[in-house]
Amino acid sequence: MIDVQDLIDFFLLRDPNVRWVVLGIMLMSAASAVVGVFAYLRKRALVGDAVSHAILPGVCVAFLVTGIKNPWILLGGAFLSGYFSLWCINLISKHSRIKPDTAIALILSVFYGVGILLLTSIQNSGNANQSGLDKFLFGKAAALVYDDVLVFSFFGVLLILVVMLLFIPFKVMAFDRDFAQSSGLPVNALDTVLSVMTVLAITIGIQTVGVVLMAALLITPAASARYWTHNLRIMVILAAAIGAFSGILGAFVSYEWAKMPTGPWVVTFLSLIAVVSVLFGTHKGVWAKLRQLHRNRLKMLEENILKCFYHLGEQDHSFTIARSLEEIQEKRLFELRQLKKGLKRLTRKKLLLLHADKYALTDQGMEEGKRVTRIHRLWELYLTKHLHLASDHVHEDAEAIEHIITPEIERELEVHLNFPRTDPHQTPIPYK
Repeated sequence: MIDVQDLIDFFLLRDPNVRWVVLGIMLMSAASAVVGVFAYLRKRALVGDAVSHAILPGVCVAFLVTGIKNPWILLGGAFLSGYFSLWCINLISKHSRIKPDTAIALILSVFYGVGILLLTSIQNSGNANQSGLDKFLFGKAAALVYDDVLVFSFFGVLLILVVMLLFIPFKVMAFDRDFAQSSGLPVNALDTVLSVMTVLAITIGIQTVGVVLMAALLITPAASARYWTHNLRIMVILAAAIGAFSGILGAFVSYEWAKMPTGPWVVTFLSLIAVVSVLFGTHKGVWAKLRQLHRNRLKMLEENILKCFYHLGEQDHSFTIARSLEEIQEKRLFELRQLKKGLKRLTRKKLLLLHADKYALTDQGMEEGKRVTRIHRLWELYLTKHLHLASDHVHEDAEAIEHIITPEIERELEVHLNFPRTDPHQTPIPYK
């Protein structure tokens, strides 16, 4: 059970140790997430994983050269190693037949393997100063102190400020690199800035979750935010919020249960948020897609029913006659349950009127049926005239496309075909 007093003390940050841990994780998680958005949009998510693993040999070499465990020296070595790994990935990709994903895997495994060898050698050397170097593997978030928070604050604010200042160029380059280059933007320089920011974010962040899990801190918030919005500015803010929130939750678990590691729990909460986003995200989530699919099917059903009514009206030269279920199904075969559902929805929308057990078009319903019929026949004519398809092969294509043609495309079809009077079957095309 969670103690209520512990909960209050934690979120009020009364304990100085808790304060530094929470603030440090929040700042670094938010900054990493902001930088990670652009790595994610540029389809360079795996680069973050490679760089985070490639940082380990830099830490070990920095310790072997200096013999001291000064955090600035170790982070300097980590940054140089991470940037060198990124340079190697780009070099291999550009000047060999090895594909980028293979180059990333190659650099990750080689650098990480060298790092583990160096770390093992240091641990067996008997040097008393080496204690704690292994924390770079899995992080030491629960042991952050005031000096660590100062470092996190400086670099976190720096990363966020650079993103704010260069937001528009970064945005253009992330979505269309060729356009950015043709517009005169210094694409190579921007690439270098983003690479430095990515390596810097990873270098600082490894103290939170370690080299093994750092890629999750960089990419998962961005991937989660993408399921909730198409607006890049909102996506950046949302990714930062997700990163900071996960950091708080991970720190709380570690605070409440002392033996629980903070870094892995931060990543666990990030993963849970990612799963929720994939399932329920309003823009790209599974639930949103299923709802849109359901709406599309209902729209197609309703439009097919209205088109059927319009065809019956053309056949009888009257659009006001009420039709029974049998008449509708005789004209076009609908599944009975779906037909009843569609008729009920159209009646509720005032596109059909119910008379006893029969249905009749309203004026609005007749116009909608006429619109669908017009689009169907225009598209059939377009396929026969411009794609040279046989007139008896165009009906199914027109059935599929008529439900997604916008008013703008409809007007273009009319103008392009010079307002034809009949379709390929010599049936009149009804205009407004």
